[in-house]
Amino acid sequence: MKDALTGPALGGVGERWASFPKEDLYSWIRNSQGLIKAGHPRATELWNQFKPTVMTAFPNLSNDEIESILLYVDGVYKGTYGPKVAAGPSGAAASNAGQESGFSFWLYLIFVLLIVIALFLWNLMSDLDFQLKRKAGDTTAVRTSIWKLLTSKAIVTFIIFALVLFGGYTTVNNAISLGRQQNYAPDQPIKFSHATHAGLHKIDCNYCHDGARRSKQSIIPATNTCMNCHAAIKKGSKYGTAEITKIYASIGFNPNTDKYIENYESLSESEIEAIYKKWIGDNYVKDNKLGSATQGSQQETDSQWNMIKESLTSDTKSAIPGAIEWKRIHNLPDHVYFNHSQHVTIGKIACQQCHGKVEEMQVVKQYAPLSMGWCINCHRQTDVKFADNKYYDSYKTYHDEIKSGQRQSVKVSDIGGLDCQKCHY
Repeated sequence: MKDALTGPALGGVGERWASFPKEDLYSWIRNSQGLIKAGHPRATELWNQFKPTVMTAFPNLSNDEIESILLYVDGVYKGTYGPKVAAGPSGAAASNAGQESGFSFWLYLIFVLLIVIALFLWNLMSDLDFQLKRKAGDTTAVRTSIWKLLTSKAIVTFIIFALVLFGGYTTVNNAISLGRQQNYAPDQPIKFSHATHAGLHKIDCNYCHDGARRSKQSIIPATNTCMNCHAAIKKGSKYGTAEITKIYASIGFNPNTDKYIENYESLSESEIEAIYKKWIGDNYVKDNKLGSATQGSQQETDSQWNMIKESLTSDTKSAIPGAIEWKRIHNLPDHVYFNHSQHVTIGKIACQQCHGKVEEMQVVKQYAPLSMGWCINCHRQTDVKFADNKYYDSYKTYHDEIKSGQRQSVKVSDIGGLDCQKCHY
């Protein structure tokens, strides 16, 4: 992000400091304020441009460490290497999906070909039988048509049996799947990309979903969690002001002044509209290098404001201020007990094991079926993380068996992971 509040862009920093000794750049990175007080011309120029934001001091960084950072930044800046935002499924996932699709096509094709071959062979055998009967002097012999075959008692009985079998299977399968939402991926009020946040910027899942490590629920992050970053990062890399302004409008942060709005809930909709339309319009003019507001900027401003209003209001929420109404994706039946902290903190299970590669998802979907069979299979296959885990110190027998070589591992099922009352209380 190249914004005044986030300081100068990192890309090309070596070239911009090329007229000064390399030690000056090192000193600037270690302690920018010290170089400013010393009157360094480049340091003073940058301070006048970006003040009052103070760059964090890193006095313990060595020259080699700073040089390594600069080389990495230069490589990303020039596109030599660096993180890429996943535009869709990963290569392996896409490959697997393609293989499954191709396998289904060839399966159906083989099935159709087998039916055609069977009908051809039956027709050939029927014709040969007719010819043999004629040669034997049977003047009453007639060819059996395919239609007569298909309407025969044996074929009709088989078709009815197959339909009953298929109908029963479909009914039972749909009944078992009732309420399950695998691959459910609803549009959210804000186009939040996990691929950008968790993938590109490597934000840990537990930073936003803080409850996962300490409570039953993983929790939907409150808007103030978003503001920890977006008080400074005001425009998105893909949607500009369109989506981040929704965050500001929900919590009452004025990006024009970098301050929270007093008595925000008491403002009228027209007053709120004026604040955020000004922000959107000013940035549209700035980003498109226009001298003043134009018809295009007014259209974009109106369009973004309408999207903000549509996203932050609903049949149950008429006012723009207030919590963002995110749509729940993962949902277990009321009679099922599941504790995130037990799995994340004690079991040390990676989030991706249940939720898939969320860091590659532009729109999050339910990855797993979340069925009882799926949970039980996981408990049967997953090793308990005994190493350096005081929670399991009481299982002395298992620890002794592992040390003596009698046991290679302990599965969750071995410590009660298949007990009904563990999940149904």
